[in-house]
Order: sequence, then C-alpha cells, then structure tokens
Amino acid sequence: MRFIKMHGIGNDYVYVNGFAHPVADPAEVARKISDRHFGVGGDGLILVAPADEEGRRGGAIVRMRMFNADGSEAEMCGNGVRCVCKFAYDHNVAPGVREQNPLLVQTGRGVLRLAYELDSAGKVSLVTVDMGEPILAPAEIPVRLPDLSRVVNHPMHGLFTWPAGYGEWGHGAGLDPRMTCISMGNPHAVFFVQDVQAVPLEAVGPIIEKHNLFPRRINVHVVQVARGSEMIMRTWERGSGITLACGTGAAAVCVAGVLTGRSERKVLIHLPGGDLTLEWRASDGHVHMTGPATEVFQGDWPEG
Repeated sequence: MRFIKMHGIGNDYVYVNGFAHPVADPAEVARKISDRHFGVGGDGLILVAPADEEGRRGGAIVRMRMFNADGSEAEMCGNGVRCVCKFAYDHNVAPGVREQNPLLVQTGRGVLRLAYELDSAGKVSLVTVDMGEPILAPAEIPVRLPDLSRVVNHPMHGLFTWPAGYGEWGHGAGLDPRMTCISMGNPHAVFFVQDVQAVPLEAVGPIIEKHNLFPRRINVHVVQVARGSEMIMRTWERGSGITLACGTGAAAVCVAGVLTGRSERKVLIHLPGGDLTLEWRASDGHVHMTGPATEVFQGDWPEG
C-alpha cells in the first residue's frame, strides 16, 4: 500500500490515496501505521477518498476520513484537511480536482471550502480553510447536560466552570478554572492560563479527555494570551495524546478568546509545531484558518 507522510505545522499523518487503494480496515491500519517505533509514525491515518453521494451533492470530489492513532475515527482535523488539499492537487487524484479553487472537501463536518496558493514549483504551499460556524450549544458539542449541575452554566453558551476538585493541576500555571467548550465539528475544551509551559498536560490531558462530562471525549487546549492579536497554545488531542498542532483546536481557541473578551477576531496563534492565522469573521460567523501543508516522504506499507 503506497502512502505519503505529510504534516501541517508538525501535526503529522500518514495519507493513503483511497481513489487508487481502498483500505478495508482503516482503524486497524491506523493503530499499526501510526506507531512511532514499529510503524511509519504519526498522529493518525487520513484517507483521501472519493466523495460519497452526499458529498457530491455539495460539490465535493474528494472526501477526507481521519483515524486517530488509537484507531478511533474523528470528524475533522484542520491541519489534516490542509494536507488533503495538497495531496489531492499535487497528485491529481481525480478528474476536476485541479479545476477547483477553492477545493471542496467532504469531511465529518460537512463539505468545506479550501482556498490554496501554489509555490514556484506549482505545488500547494499555503491553504485557507473555511471551518464554518462554531457550535456552542452544550448538547451539540456535546457536553452532558445532566452533569451541568456540577458546574456553573454561564449565560454565554459554552462557558462552564470546571468541577471543583479538578483544578489543582492549574495552580502553578495561573489557571482560570472556567473552560470554554466549543465544537468545530469535533469537541474542544479551552482553558486559559498564565503559563502554558507550567501545565502538566501529559497528566491532566487524558483525565479531562475522558471525563464523564464529555460523551464523545474531548480535545484539551491550554492557552496563554500574549496580546489581543496573539496567543500561545498547547494541545492534548483526543485519541492521539500531546500533538505539535491542532487546527480545529486553534479555531476553537480563536472563538474562545473572543467569547471571553481576551482577543480580537483575527489572531496569530503559536503552537509547538508552528503558527496559524485564525479569523472568526463577524460578517458570516465563520472561522477561517490559514497555514502551510508539507509533504515529507513517500513509501510502501506491507499489507496483511
């Protein structure tokens, strides 16, 4: 099975051309191929496949299916979908792909629009993704409504106080115990702190991810505000652990910054793997994310 290793600012995945090579058991392949010691290594597996009937009705030729390193299927990945755009264009996976700009890609969040720029070699280098509108209603994120008696439900949708007794980890980091819960097609919990490096993310990430407040688990982000137009974040990704970047998470952080009065609508976000520009546009309520997509190498994975 031919694969291509790609990354969006360090958020790395193994990509397979599903047009040419359908994968029978992608969850099992994801677990094996993502292993950084015995496999190719990555945060998961992404299939660049033909759009189904629903996707084609939305104008998409390409469909993205994403599987985390633990084999669980996720709805969306902002860094991953930028690389899907690069994969589809650079390798011309299907007729008509190179005629679309913005490229329409079917995801678990629906059909997204990806505007791209080419470098001097005619390859995709920079991609802007229309991530759509953030989802703030607790039941749709989802956050368990019966459990909200344990938190303070603020008038602002999506903003809750983390249950008492779970905030000790943030004492040295200057934690604001209020978390902002947002879905960008996949669920996110954002915590603002004074020092992101002081957070023991490897310890608290899995606890929050699997807390019973979150029926589909959750991605966890700690964020430090540098100024109104600039923030620093670290991420524990659901199903993958600590990652160098999370595009949908950066979109959620942008929205959380605006909702809590900490940031402007357009921000530069520094992640361990690099920088992303996010804008929550007042004109249509959509979040737009701009960042690079990089191909690392190609190879063959033994089947069976």
